[in-house]
Amino acid sequence: MPHIAIVSIPFHGHVNPSAEVVRELVRRGHRVTYANDPSFAEAVTATGAELKPYASTLPPAGTHSDLDPIDQLTMFLDDGIAMLPQLRAAYDDDRPDLFLYDIAGAPARLLGEQWGIPAVQLSPTFVAWDGYEQEMAPMIEAMRADPRGAAYYDRFSEWLAAEGSSTTDSMSFQGRPEHALVLIPRALQPNADRVDPAVYDFVGPILGDRSDQGTWTRPAGAGKVLLVSLGSAFTDHPEFYRRCVAAFGSLPGWHTVLQIGRTVDPAVLGEVPPSVEVHPWVPQLAVLEQADAFVTHAGMGGAAEGLYCGTPMIAAPQAADQFANAEQLAALGVARVVDSATATAGELRDHLIALTGPDVLARSQEIQRDVRTQGGAPRAADLIEKMVG
Repeated sequence: MPHIAIVSIPFHGHVNPSAEVVRELVRRGHRVTYANDPSFAEAVTATGAELKPYASTLPPAGTHSDLDPIDQLTMFLDDGIAMLPQLRAAYDDDRPDLFLYDIAGAPARLLGEQWGIPAVQLSPTFVAWDGYEQEMAPMIEAMRADPRGAAYYDRFSEWLAAEGSSTTDSMSFQGRPEHALVLIPRALQPNADRVDPAVYDFVGPILGDRSDQGTWTRPAGAGKVLLVSLGSAFTDHPEFYRRCVAAFGSLPGWHTVLQIGRTVDPAVLGEVPPSVEVHPWVPQLAVLEQADAFVTHAGMGGAAEGLYCGTPMIAAPQAADQFANAEQLAALGVARVVDSATATAGELRDHLIALTGPDVLARSQEIQRDVRTQGGAPRAADLIEKMVG
């Protein structure tokens, strides 16, 4: 069977979306190796893949959210430059038939080009559309006006040229792959009608079996259930949680599941009514499958899970692509967007009531049906098998 190599970085948001694809390839008998930092050995081997370790220079997930966009881009460029020679050493005597690379594992595209091996991007977020570069030009020019930004773009181009890349433009190198599997619902893709179907295959969110994360049972007396979760990396928001308790704790007929992360002390919430259960972590998908509404930071994983479960959302974005995701959810008619720093308890309550009307529920169910027909891991594996012959 062909040897398929996955290349990613040690962040759950970049590993988890494609985990079921890896499992499906292994189940079909393919030899799958997975290049990542040793800190993710357990996550990699759990998919059935063989770890090809490299030393990542990236800080732990969630610790770089205070960096501005230029510093974040520089951080990922540093990691990519450090990654490439390690990938070359790991695979020089064990060359794969195909590279599958995360958007932050793009050195695999360089290596594939150098060795004549096809490389396919696995995108856990939205992708470029026709006209994307023109629409982004003002932002790029603003970044280039900063000496740090100019240095970043010049260094990226010099690196690509030195490695013999067919393109020395960083946006094209990262954002214009030869082929990509997009691991999100097509509904979350901005300007989906302008995305090239010859390059990008949307296979939808691939959630898989989460039974190892535990279960959650809806309380017998709960009329409706609300999940409040800001994910795993942006959870240090005790004041927002207090306002959620005030907004939803006394709402008749509602039961609230509040995930506060592992850094917030539950005692800072004050008195919590019986209708609110507080946890440092919950099996999110298990709760969402039984929930009637979802307060989320609109990370790509949470947003996709909300659409998959047909759950109306209050989006409180914190960083990165969450703001674009939140606006897309609102444009779909299944979410309201709030600023977690300023939204009052009354505003949160009003948004929840508005989201539980029949029109929003019907729209959520319509998108849910579409999301569940995009093929998932079996279709992704079928497409990959065609690429390796």
